[in-house]
Amino acid sequence: MSAMDEHILKTTKEIVVKFIETGRISPSGFPESFKSIYHAIDETVKGTKDKTRKEDIQDD
Repeated sequence: MSAMDEHILKTTKEIVVKFIETGRISPSGFPESFKSIYHAIDETVKGTKDKTRKEDIQDD
């Protein structure tokens, strides 16, 4: 695991914990929420987006 991946993982954990603390997500929704947030952060940091999203942005 690279240093960047570790930072993404830690950031995701902090966000999910805050969402649980504030009641935005329930602990039972942790697995789905964690994956979703992790992928969003990963895409943002690494700039990896699927082709359809890039095409949508270019069309605007």
